[in-house]
Amino acid sequence: MTPHRLKVFQFPCRDDNYGVILHDPQTDVVISIDAPEEEPIVDVLSDKKLTLTHILTTHHHGDHVAANTALKNAYGCHIIGPAAEADRIPGIDDVVSDGDVLDLSGVPVRVIATPGHTAGEVSYYFPDQSMVFAGDTLFAMGCGRLFEGDAATMHASLQKLAKLPDATKVYAGHEYTLSNAKFALSVDGDNEQVVGRAREVEHLRDDGKPTLPTTIGLEKATNPFMRTQDPKLRATLGMENSTDEDVFGELRQRKDRF
Repeated sequence: MTPHRLKVFQFPCRDDNYGVILHDPQTDVVISIDAPEEEPIVDVLSDKKLTLTHILTTHHHGDHVAANTALKNAYGCHIIGPAAEADRIPGIDDVVSDGDVLDLSGVPVRVIATPGHTAGEVSYYFPDQSMVFAGDTLFAMGCGRLFEGDAATMHASLQKLAKLPDATKVYAGHEYTLSNAKFALSVDGDNEQVVGRAREVEHLRDDGKPTLPTTIGLEKATNPFMRTQDPKLRATLGMENSTDEDVFGELRQRKDRF
């Protein structure tokens, strides 16, 4: 059976969030990944003449669920989110947990628990489309702050995502790449791929263009939070004999102060 081909529309919301709308022309399933802000989402739906059918919520933070109620009232859409955060997600209809597989009218979606930023955050992997929506877990050249989890938890979540195929496109919840690139240079500046990517990111942002999506392979090569085993990075941190979790924790603390 031929996989459904989804159309993907990524657009800015709020100050630095991204909204994403997915449309399956075969079934007219229309999915919003999170709901950061009502107006930009409605504008895209109206422009493309689409009716929202689903919201896939990654986590409970307000800048990811702010438009849930308004969109549900307007479109009658079905809201799905992590079971561990169900009581904090407005309008939620169904809950999901690690390993669950959704079938959205023929479009399979695998749920990957990726806690750390929040205690119950999940990512949504679309295997037929080679895409993953990582919320505030994995950013381009960075990762989310540890608001409800610890370094070991977030490191484990990133390692789960690292096992996806390298060509997998990664969509994240925010445009943070320029600041992430500057931090990556501070701890991994001898990495030619980091240097080249930082230059590319600067050009993209100067031109007002998004730096997302990225790919799993590119993150494994240039994101310090996914390179905790790298000897040069460890030497820069003075942590040659530390555990990966401790290296990750040191990186996160440095980024928080950066």
